[in-house]
Amino acid sequence: MTSSQLKPGKLKPGDTIGIVSPSSPVAFYCPNRLNRGIAALENMGFKVITGQHSRKRTGHTAGSLNNRLDDFHHMIRDPDVKAIIATIGGYNSHQLLEELDYSLISSHPKIIMGYSDITALLAGIHAKTNLITFMGPAIMPQFGEFGGLIDFTYHSFVRTLMKDTPIGMIDSSDHWTEEHLSWDIDDSRPRAIVPNTGMKILKPGHARGPILAANMGTILLLAGTPYLPSFEGKILCLEDDESEQPSTIDRYVTQFRQMGIFDQISGLIIGRFHSNVGFNEEDSLQELLQNATRGYDFPIIYDADFGHTDPMIVLPNGVEASLQANEERGILFSIEESAVQ
Repeated sequence: MTSSQLKPGKLKPGDTIGIVSPSSPVAFYCPNRLNRGIAALENMGFKVITGQHSRKRTGHTAGSLNNRLDDFHHMIRDPDVKAIIATIGGYNSHQLLEELDYSLISSHPKIIMGYSDITALLAGIHAKTNLITFMGPAIMPQFGEFGGLIDFTYHSFVRTLMKDTPIGMIDSSDHWTEEHLSWDIDDSRPRAIVPNTGMKILKPGHARGPILAANMGTILLLAGTPYLPSFEGKILCLEDDESEQPSTIDRYVTQFRQMGIFDQISGLIIGRFHSNVGFNEEDSLQELLQNATRGYDFPIIYDADFGHTDPMIVLPNGVEASLQANEERGILFSIEESAVQ
């Protein structure tokens, strides 16, 4: 970690976690799922407060822009709040980036976590403040799971956010799930799981550098803005959701190439895609990535447990990691320092 980077304080039982809805109003539509996510945090020993507007709906967003900003800034200012976790993603969290008080955030460094559209906030805040931010579970999709966090996600949460020692080796989960259950209607049982064949090597090699993790389409929204982080030397971790298809993923990775991002990174890790995306032998992820990264020799692995997949690891933006990928030793992905202090 460079001396200019900010580490938030670690979480401990009894700490307060603040919940905000920076983007979609799903909490308005699925109150039981939100309440179950809150209960899961309380069962883990945390106190929980929710943003005044976190359950609100204004059209397609969770309250107005000012509502969402007020909730976020309130959680930053509140000295009792040690972590801020998003209810869910959406499409519009990047609206907040122009209005955020980055000096306030820098002077009150806290854990800020979510994924999907929330990675616009995570990336923008990291770019403007050097605060380590966290791509990880959200309240409704993961904490709101029947029975709380899946064990693999729970252990990653504890190891990353509650310990000030190096995070260490990142292994693949034994099982995973992509079963969809209708929230607040048909989600009163665990989802069906299937065996996980683990991370796979597309291009072998060795990489070392800080992690930068984001949803593909979301971080590309920041192109040409002051909120796009530096990619220099990063181990870039990218994923996207089940609404995409091979053609749109191809478009995204081509844009990364043409922006010169592949000239800058040290390694590339791709999160597991939902089967609805539609990759197959004729239209394969492997061929798409090989074409987009032609001429580059950094290591590439795919089918990693982060992003729109369950369970998931927590990835800290800005924390030093190493990646070794070869057929003899397999994949060794290690986060080599703590993400909190």
